[in-house]
Amino acid sequence: MQNSLQPTYYFDCDHPDIRNAVQSITGDCKNQVEVLQQLFLFVRDQIPYNMYAVTGNQIYYKASKILEMGTGYCVQKAILFTALGRAAGVPSRLVLVAIRNHLTPPDVVKLLGGNVFFPHAYSQFFLEGRWVNVAATYDQPLCARLGAAVPEFDGYHDTLLPATDLAGHQFIEYIENFGIFDDLPWQFIVDKMPEYYDSGLEDWFIDEPVYIRYKRSGSGIG
Repeated sequence: MQNSLQPTYYFDCDHPDIRNAVQSITGDCKNQVEVLQQLFLFVRDQIPYNMYAVTGNQIYYKASKILEMGTGYCVQKAILFTALGRAAGVPSRLVLVAIRNHLTPPDVVKLLGGNVFFPHAYSQFFLEGRWVNVAATYDQPLCARLGAAVPEFDGYHDTLLPATDLAGHQFIEYIENFGIFDDLPWQFIVDKMPEYYDSGLEDWFIDEPVYIRYKRSGSGIG
């Protein structure tokens, strides 16, 4: 349990910006459930989901750096959420999985070579005697564009991405679980990615988030 409270390279919960964020977000909360609810809302909506935030540079997977960027894809958002939880005194860890998004746009399917996404991650928190799984991945505007329900966290029940959209179409399918981690298993992810992506990693796993490169080039992506 103690490992789930400790700072690490990625979960730098002792960073002043992380601690200040927790104080600002949760200052009026009365208990840990309220704390996690407020942190969930912050990560869900104030750190918008951006699939083009992917990068091969480990610095962009540090919670303090993700907070500074103000955006991220699923893994980065889960890292930030986990670090915020630890900074608030809640045992927190990372769950690493692969998912299939059945509503992936055709252009993204072409770009990635399919509709399976790895790595995908969400957070796990120890609240009131048990571990709760929570994904703060998709922000409200994105859910509206996708026609999906906005995930809500009541502090007691698992909150993961929806299996169907609001029209009843199959949406997110969790297809493989790689376990629970007290720190980001970077080398495992790097070694595993070629199993999911036949080509194109050299265009995505670069030294800076993809959206920054595209912005600099004037493409408008991200």
